[in-house]
Amino acid sequence: MATSESSSVEPEVAAVDAELSEKTLRVRLSDGRVVEIGLDRPWLHWLRDATDAQRRRWRLEPGGFAIYWDELDDGVEVRHLLSLTPVA
Repeated sequence: MATSESSSVEPEVAAVDAELSEKTLRVRLSDGRVVEIGLDRPWLHWLRDATDAQRRRWRLEPGGFAIYWDELDDGVEVRHLLSLTPVA
């Protein structure tokens, strides 16, 4: 049985930068889009409850597929931001 890829599949995009405030996470993507999400989402409680200093210490995962906070031992994947599918 042969399979083919759907032509509607979007190319992978990556995070290239992130900004955090007390209330929001903004992620700039490799295709020029900016995704902004409120930290009031229940699945982002760990980031909302972090100190400002902890929020500032993030890094991009290789390839930009996610933003990760080592000190908080958690992160956010770009694909989840784009689909707004929480990861519990």
